Amino acid sequence: NHESIEDLLLRPMKYYLIAGEASGDLHGSNLIRNLRNMDPEAEFRCFGGDLMREAGGTIALHYKKMSFIGIIEVVKHLRTISRTLVYCKKDMISFRPDALILIDYPGFNLKMAEFAKNHGIRTLYYIAPKIWASRKYRIRLIRRAVDKLYVILPFEEEYFRSLGCDAEYNGNPLTDAIADFSPSDDIVFRKDNDLSTEPIIALLAGSRKSEIKLCLPEMLRACSKLTGYQLVLAGAPSIRKEYYEPFLKNSRVKLVYNKTYELLHRAKAAVVTSGTATLETALFRVPEVVLYKVMQLTYLIGRPFFRIRFFSLVNIIMDREVVKEFLQFRLAEKIRTELHAILTDRDYNHKMIHEFEELSGKIGSPGTSARVAKSMYTYLTD
Repeated sequence: NHESIEDLLLRPMKYYLIAGEASGDLHGSNLIRNLRNMDPEAEFRCFGGDLMREAGGTIALHYKKMSFIGIIEVVKHLRTISRTLVYCKKDMISFRPDALILIDYPGFNLKMAEFAKNHGIRTLYYIAPKIWASRKYRIRLIRRAVDKLYVILPFEEEYFRSLGCDAEYNGNPLTDAIADFSPSDDIVFRKDNDLSTEPIIALLAGSRKSEIKLCLPEMLRACSKLTGYQLVLAGAPSIRKEYYEPFLKNSRVKLVYNKTYELLHRAKAAVVTSGTATLETALFRVPEVVLYKVMQLTYLIGRPFFRIRFFSLVNIIMDREVVKEFLQFRLAEKIRTELHAILTDRDYNHKMIHEFEELSGKIGSPGTSARVAKSMYTYLTD
């Protein structure tokens, strides 16, 4: 049944949001809060997580049931992904939103964008697919199915506009999350998490099981003989403690959950799986070494399709090597060498921190979520 124009004008706006992982849940929750500030009666239905629920969204499906990465992982779970797509389409049509807001997660979200376009639902994409790195062919679908792109990397606005998209840069949402962070008392934090007074090396192993399985052992081997520091692993909220235990058995590494910013606030250095965490670490001015590893078959199949010089966000934004990044082979040995340089070469350490200051200037000031929400609301109501 189609609503009349009068009904549409009288009822509150309805937003349908889709985020497929923890970072999307965070950014989606901030977006909901800021949209609600302008549109207090709005309704939000989400594929998301606990943070989006706390912000006032009704969760149709939790992102923990959607988090797959890599060719092999996706192929193994094709049936689950297919069922989820069918459910999402039916649920969205039943909800009858005024707008679909997609947050990152392009493999799934671009399919939903096409479906929404075919059903006359306006589609806004927040955190655009990184087609400048791979799968540039997706631009045809983005142009056809997405009404407006909200990009979060400074160079992306011009890039997507040159390809015929309505793209807009309002800053990076990480600046909001970091600005909102208030560190706890150091003595209390260390006592509550069974940490000593030794300086901290933070290990950020990723938010997906497949990343942790391949990258965490390399981190542990690299740091196994490091003395004078305590190694602290940042537990991802989507990963149960039991999953980490076999990796940390007979290890001196401490596991701390939901305290990544507390760790980065105190860390002298960090070993980071490539992803959003590389940028977060840099914005906390923590010298870091970056790694990434996938299954060998995924690497062999996917490698020819990557067209960029760097894979860490820090280096991509700066367009030069600011942090060392190591991919796939002899990772423990390379990480060990670079971490030693970070911890012992004061000039090298300070130079990296200075580069992070420049990076912060490129990213821009806090307030991204509010600016994006205002732009979205204006676009949808004009």
